[in-house]
Amino acid sequence: MKQMIVRCEPGSTQMALLEHGRLVEFAVERAEESGVVGSLFKGRVINVIPGMQAAFVDIGQKKNAFLYIDDVLHPHLEKQPKLKPSITELLRVGQELVVQVVKDALGTKGARVTTHYSLPGRWIVYMPISGYVAVSKRIERENERNRLKQLGEELRHEEEGLIIRTVAENEQAEAIEEDLRFLRAQWKAILGRAEEVQAPALLHQDLSMVQRLMRDVYIPQTGELILDNKKQAEEAAAFLAGMLQVDLPKVQEYKDNKPIFEAYGIQHQINKDFQRKTWLPGGGYLIWDRTEALTVIDVNTGKFTGTDNLEDTVFQTNLEAAAEIARLLRLRDTGGIVIIDFIDMEIEENRSSVLNMLELKMRPDRTQHHILGWTKLGLLELTRKKMREGSGAHLDICSVCQGTGRLKR
Repeated sequence: MKQMIVRCEPGSTQMALLEHGRLVEFAVERAEESGVVGSLFKGRVINVIPGMQAAFVDIGQKKNAFLYIDDVLHPHLEKQPKLKPSITELLRVGQELVVQVVKDALGTKGARVTTHYSLPGRWIVYMPISGYVAVSKRIERENERNRLKQLGEELRHEEEGLIIRTVAENEQAEAIEEDLRFLRAQWKAILGRAEEVQAPALLHQDLSMVQRLMRDVYIPQTGELILDNKKQAEEAAAFLAGMLQVDLPKVQEYKDNKPIFEAYGIQHQINKDFQRKTWLPGGGYLIWDRTEALTVIDVNTGKFTGTDNLEDTVFQTNLEAAAEIARLLRLRDTGGIVIIDFIDMEIEENRSSVLNMLELKMRPDRTQHHILGWTKLGLLELTRKKMREGSGAHLDICSVCQGTGRLKR
């Protein structure tokens, strides 16, 4: 059972997603810091850099956005030339174009943008110029995949592309077609606004954090949505009704005096799961260290003594660690390169089992990720797409040690 618990405060909204009572996702949206991933802008090219095969585009934000050549060429890979043209052949300074943000500005870097547009709906993702149909890999039944693939091919126009989302499994064709009609109209409105305004200008703003999660995660038939603000609860109910066009269970408004995160045990889990040192259920622990380029996770046996067999003790600790790391990567929204230093194992079968455990537990993670496997040094390497600041970015860093946990004597 999934529960979406939303705490509304002046200037910020916090969302916690629970699966069987365990915290698996946590996100914060502040009014003054709301991201722009998914939003579309009419931008103006400020600088074209042949050496980087990229351009900088003014979209009206504090920093100019970065546009790489692959995000300018046609999105259908088969149509891209083997020898890419120079970026100067595609863009010129002063040129105006519609771009979509795919990665928020992080640190000193501006947002990353693309001309490979996509508009997500409840059942599908609509891509106006991609020219293909894809079905979510999480839909495993071959006959259902074939049905959805055929339906997508029948519904799309020649240049259009569609991605059939996981939640569309077993959904009626009429609902998917209605979703497509809505997204087509949305795209038409975006193009119409682009003709009317001068760059830089916002053409379309993506949904709020709570609305995105309702669209992407919330399943009314099997889940609960609970908010501690009456107005926000009414808006959430109206959004769901408009999105699904069916009678829904009521969105619950939390009215008790006890803070909602404390009532559902969320605050305790946040305090525990965002520490540098996090304990495993069996007594082992993890150490998380984050740098600009990557995150390193060290696995230790800690208090877990296990059996008389050292290999078995290590194996059990690593299995626990793999399952917990998968949850915490999703919870902390850790992006970029991740290196995991599991405790050394002598038996190859045990190494394979730990890798399989990590892959299994990361399947529910909606963020694109790729587990590369074991390195020659016995480390496990994976990548996870980074689109926004991780949820831990909203936690205050110690002003004395700056998050290092070390003080000068």
